[in-house]
Amino acid sequence: MTIAVLLAAMVAPPMASASTDVADLHPDIAQALEEIPGGVAVDATHAYWAEWDMDLRVLGSAGLAARSVGSCATGKICAYTSASLVNMYVSWGACSTSLPVPNSSQYAMRSLANARSTGYAQARNGTTVLATANAGGWTNVAGTPNSIRCVL
Repeated sequence: MTIAVLLAAMVAPPMASASTDVADLHPDIAQALEEIPGGVAVDATHAYWAEWDMDLRVLGSAGLAARSVGSCATGKICAYTSASLVNMYVSWGACSTSLPVPNSSQYAMRSLANARSTGYAQARNGTTVLATANAGGWTNVAGTPNSIRCVL
């Protein structure tokens, strides 16, 4: 084994092994990985997409902790499957004009948080704005969004 291979192994982020069985994943994680290409299962209840710095986590009631805006960490945009920032959520660290949203029947965005210090985030269906969360705030979402627009 060369030094370069050893260094690469030491620096690589901890991800689920390639042998992770789909049957071991939470159904919502498996569904999102099928819908949005490029994601990696970190563990049974967590997936990550490097292209958008996007995390999807399935939380139990013990996983909800006070952070910047509800359970949405400082600097992130978060979309939740229930109103009022509860249940499973997706978070993005990247800010883009079109962040992907899993939109299966199992995952329907019902609230949106913006834990950034500036700008706003919009839940959209095509070009139609369904809801807007200003910096440091959140909103419930009506309709079926298929993307998030983030503006700094």
